[in-house]
Amino acid sequence: MASSHYSPSLRQAFNFEKDSQVLVGHLVSLNIGTIDLPADFALDNPKDTAGDNVTVVGAITDISWEGGYADPIHIQFNVSSANQVVMLGMKHQTLVNTEVVFQFIIYQYDQVASVYYESFWTNATDMNSLLLKSGGDLAIDIAEAADPTVKSPDNFNAYLGLVPQNTDAQALLLAFSNTAKLTKVWGVKGLA
Repeated sequence: MASSHYSPSLRQAFNFEKDSQVLVGHLVSLNIGTIDLPADFALDNPKDTAGDNVTVVGAITDISWEGGYADPIHIQFNVSSANQVVMLGMKHQTLVNTEVVFQFIIYQYDQVASVYYESFWTNATDMNSLLLKSGGDLAIDIAEAADPTVKSPDNFNAYLGLVPQNTDAQALLLAFSNTAKLTKVWGVKGLA
C-alpha cells in the first residue's frame, strides 16, 4: 500500500510568503472526547490570492498515513496557549471517551500551474476516529514549552495518533497536481 507523508512548514503557515512555495498544513477542526478545541489561529489560506485568513485549530507540521484502511494517521501540529492548556489536562488524566473528530488540509504548490492546491485533505468532512493505543498509552502529547520556530503568537507542538472508528468507510483525498486527484478509503465497518 502506498504511504503518504507530508512535513509542512510551520513558519510558512504563520508568516505566509507568496514567493516561498513550500507545504502548508491546517488542522481545521478537532474534537477530542466531548471537548471541541476552538479554531483560534487566523492563518493565510494559500489558495486565496486576496490574502484572506482562515481560522484553524492548529498548523500541521507533520502528517503520515501508511495508506491501509485501518492504518493510523499520525499528526503533529502546533496549537495556541489556550488549546495547550486543554490538551495538557487530557494528557494527564484517564480519558474515558477517546473519540476524535477532525478535519485537515495540506496545501502543496503546483509548479506547472503556479498555484497552491489541496494535496491531502478531508474535503470539509468530519473524520471519525479513536486515539491510537500503544503499549497501554494513548497517542496524545503536547509540549509544555512554546515552540521557538515562530515567536508570536505563542504556539505549542502537539501529537495525535488516530485510528478509524468502526463506522462506514471515510474518504481521504489526495492530489499530485492542481488537476490530478484521487480518493482513498480510511476505515471499514466491522460486524456488529
